[in-house]
Amino acid sequence: MDLAAIITLAYGLYYRRHHRRDLLFAYLALNAGIFAVVSLLLVQRVDLAVGFGLFGVLAIIRLRSDEITQQEIAYYFVAIALGLVNAIAAAWPLTALFLDVVLLAVMYAADHPRLLGRTHHQVVTLDVVHADQALLRADLESRLGGRVLQCSVTQADYVRDISVVDVRFELPQHAPVRAWR
Repeated sequence: MDLAAIITLAYGLYYRRHHRRDLLFAYLALNAGIFAVVSLLLVQRVDLAVGFGLFGVLAIIRLRSDEITQQEIAYYFVAIALGLVNAIAAAWPLTALFLDVVLLAVMYAADHPRLLGRTHHQVVTLDVVHADQALLRADLESRLGGRVLQCSVTQADYVRDISVVDVRFELPQHAPVRAWR
């Protein structure tokens, strides 16, 4: 059941929507490892604190080793949760199945492109430094083709006349949204 759940999460949801192969492998390996370790901990009756300490160390190493988005971290934790649920609830297969379906349904809905597909985040390097916030917004909107929701200048170089701006924007209603396959 765990294998079916993680394949659905990793291949069916994550990879089809985000196409990042390196994290696909990480989600599968992490889930399989957690499932195996928790299953062993339950059979050997090892202290629960040892198990949670191990998972804490694994999470810290992975989260600090590569730059990943908050969205990818959510998939990461659901992969962990699926491994835990399926290992711990192995004696109650209907409970495990129910929790798998709930976790997968939440991820399907929360990451669906139609939910927030028009809202985007981008770091933009401009060939100009705007002193006026209204001019900055207008420039960004014309370049990005959408309505700026929030923008923050992270760097301004007046010598080279370059600025780096962190922008959150929304595409217009008529702009195409990549649909989930």
